[in-house]
Amino acid sequence: MRILKIQTLRGPNYWSIRRHKLIVMRLDLEHLADIPSNEIPGFYDGLVEALPSLEGHFCSPGCRGGFLMRVREGTMMGHIVEHVALELQSLAGMDAGFGRTRETSTSGVYQVVFEYLNEEAGRYAGRAAVRLCQSIVDRGRYPKAELEQDIQDLRDFWREASLGPSTEAIVQEAEKRGIPWTPLGARFLIQLGYGAHQKRIQATMSEKTGILGVELACDKEATKRILADSGVPVPKGTVINFFDELEDAIEYVGGYPIVIKPLDGNHGRGITTDIRSWEEAEAAYDGARQISRSLIVERYYVGRDHRVLVIDGKVVAVAERVPAHVVGDGKSTIVELVEETNKDPKRGDGHDNLLTKIELDRTSYQLMERQGYTENSVLPEGKVCYLRPTANLSTGGVAIDRTDEIHPENVWLAQRVVKIIGLDIAGMDIVTSDISRPLREVDGVIVEVNAAPGFRMHVAPSKGIPRNVAGAVMDMLFPADKSSRVPILSVTGTNGKTTTTRLLAHIFRQTNKVVGYTTTDGTYIGDYLVEAGDNTGPQSAQLILQDPTVEVAVLETARGGILRSGLAFQSANVGVVLNVAADHLGLGDIDTIDQLAHLKSIVAEAVFPNGYTVLNADDHRVAVMAEKTKANIAYFTMNPDSELVRNHIQRGGVAAVYENGFLSILKGDWTHRIERADNIPLTMGGKAPFMIANALAASLAAFVQNVTIEQIRSGLNTFRASVSQTPGRMNLFNLGNYHALVDYAHNPASYEALGAFVRNWTTGDRIGVIGGPGDRRDEDFVTLGKLSAQIFDRIIIKEDDDNRGRVRGSAGDLIAEGIRQVKPDCNYEVVLDETQAINKALDEAPDNSLVVILPESVTRAINLIKARGVVKEEIPQQNASTNTVDSPVGIPSSVAHTV
Repeated sequence: MRILKIQTLRGPNYWSIRRHKLIVMRLDLEHLADIPSNEIPGFYDGLVEALPSLEGHFCSPGCRGGFLMRVREGTMMGHIVEHVALELQSLAGMDAGFGRTRETSTSGVYQVVFEYLNEEAGRYAGRAAVRLCQSIVDRGRYPKAELEQDIQDLRDFWREASLGPSTEAIVQEAEKRGIPWTPLGARFLIQLGYGAHQKRIQATMSEKTGILGVELACDKEATKRILADSGVPVPKGTVINFFDELEDAIEYVGGYPIVIKPLDGNHGRGITTDIRSWEEAEAAYDGARQISRSLIVERYYVGRDHRVLVIDGKVVAVAERVPAHVVGDGKSTIVELVEETNKDPKRGDGHDNLLTKIELDRTSYQLMERQGYTENSVLPEGKVCYLRPTANLSTGGVAIDRTDEIHPENVWLAQRVVKIIGLDIAGMDIVTSDISRPLREVDGVIVEVNAAPGFRMHVAPSKGIPRNVAGAVMDMLFPADKSSRVPILSVTGTNGKTTTTRLLAHIFRQTNKVVGYTTTDGTYIGDYLVEAGDNTGPQSAQLILQDPTVEVAVLETARGGILRSGLAFQSANVGVVLNVAADHLGLGDIDTIDQLAHLKSIVAEAVFPNGYTVLNADDHRVAVMAEKTKANIAYFTMNPDSELVRNHIQRGGVAAVYENGFLSILKGDWTHRIERADNIPLTMGGKAPFMIANALAASLAAFVQNVTIEQIRSGLNTFRASVSQTPGRMNLFNLGNYHALVDYAHNPASYEALGAFVRNWTTGDRIGVIGGPGDRRDEDFVTLGKLSAQIFDRIIIKEDDDNRGRVRGSAGDLIAEGIRQVKPDCNYEVVLDETQAINKALDEAPDNSLVVILPESVTRAINLIKARGVVKEEIPQQNASTNTVDSPVGIPSSVAHTV
């Protein structure tokens, strides 16, 4: 077998609107293409031997063992690879259950689709599944060592990708509340929400966390000083920088017992507590100096260690932290007890698990010695041996929830302390013999105030009630009256996407909001181009959604991006589907118009239930998408007598209709007339029906997002089919004796739409410079030739510079064949070079003619036109005094301005 391609989907996609994380593997079965599993000797036994846990896969029989039943009876290898990839991930601790396998139009080549939790692990699982199955086919078995290595590699991927328990708790809470989150590319930042409403966190620091508070909390001595000045009980202590200062420091704090710790340490590193002799103090000094040059010497207070978590000025959780320890059973050594304790599945390395494994080191041995033990001592049953002087979970400690026990005065004190330090999220370490009594009564002290406190001990205490502390963070960042998202309007279709997207963004600009939008010619925020290029995929959409200045996102959503990665968002507020027609067929295993319609329908489905899906009622494949979405439906139509729309309106729906020359919004018994079509520059004086349809879609999408009729009208009246606003979309130029029109039509549907306008040119020849992308099917080029013969009087056939794998000249030959089928005596010629073809058409254009250029490069075509001297770009406009359209020869009215 041979893997041809592996793609990673991250959003709603062709295979599932809800299962976003999918691997799509294009797999050539080669010699196994026609051999089902039951005809491969020993395959079933080899597979069960390698992965007996496949017994748990139900598959189509719908019962335990159902998948293995299919293997025994005979199924194709692509299906088996899918299940093996899922099972390998499950064995590594990543439970993924969704999968699909479909044969493509290429015999023996399958799309194997399966769910993942971690991208790298998912791709690895796909490759490992192919290796495993191929090995069983070839040798009847998959070596156990290789399987174990695969599973270990997958575990490593999962562990390395872990966000950590605190961040994980926050993003899980965000998901629970429907708040999107995105890892950013630097310093472990996580973005919560979209656009102008986003918030950012880094572990448990938020964008509200002040730098002054963090700096103060990191300086433990300064923290203690400012708290002492405020009357807060803190340990008596001092800072030293040299060993010869240690003796005086011990005397200053009142003698033994003492604590020595690094000035700027964390996670309990370098801390030694309950020091009772000079020898112990010397050793503690050496250990702390490995962490920090400056050390704190403090009086040691007897009591239990508590962590009080304060978020947004409120105590939300309290945990008692118990240092790492073992409890004797009367027969095991301390080392054996540690080994047994570490077998607990809750314990892992570092912060990855709920608890951390206990590791014995110099500090542990010293502490054992102080308690009268060695590592080989057998503890009496029930006897506790402490292995760490501090109670940090990161060194193997455990936590007991005490939230319901803390005294109200201690709550007040903790909240006051955090205000004094200036933190929004803080973990306060308190030593007291009884947290249920005021500190002043039991000689308790506040030892430290920590920025970026860990949540692990609170969300998963060893004993007691788990506390939803992440919920308090989300309440702080996103109060009940605050949104986490900006409106998202997603636009798709075969033709008209870019124009509609630009028009919709322009309409929203009338609301004085910052609009970010993506198109085939670039990504824009407000008035400025951020990034040039064909930016209609999820990466460009993410750029908009991650920008903190964007208040509205309008996203052109093309087929290629959906196929490659899925949508960039989970749900939009408005999804617009303009039309579905033959284009790009045969690419990405989308071979039919119905498959293309299914792909486009993802935009219709991925809309909030209280949002709107805007559909073209005149396109049956689009109209039936209403059955797939849970959102509200809004239709647009060029047919005022549409039965579908009439019934929809009668049921209380909303629609945009072209009626009596007006673009109108119909809702209930009301008709809101926006503007006459011939007053809207984009429609070329009402002569371009496809532009009227685009304007209807944009107007309707804006209306259902509460943009007023006046604002929509203003947007329509000030948006033009110009190089500046819609490059390559019906750009009309006056070159004196003749005109040139540049448009990016490149498929049969767009040729037909363009033809509806060009046929209105009645004063001279209609000359077409035509072609199409090289990766289209042969029959598509023949169709373009047929349509061109019906539109133009003279045709110059050219080809793109990038033929996309097609033999040079073959596309031109197919277009010529289509021309001859319709008009054998048609005046056409072939000039393959696009620049030469355009110049030839412009050089030879008769007076009053219209040269229509359908280029690969819009910029190049426009520059060739401009190079001919004074060129005027013509923008259709209504004559205000007569309410009629003034027209230059043969075309709709225009106001000329110099380019």
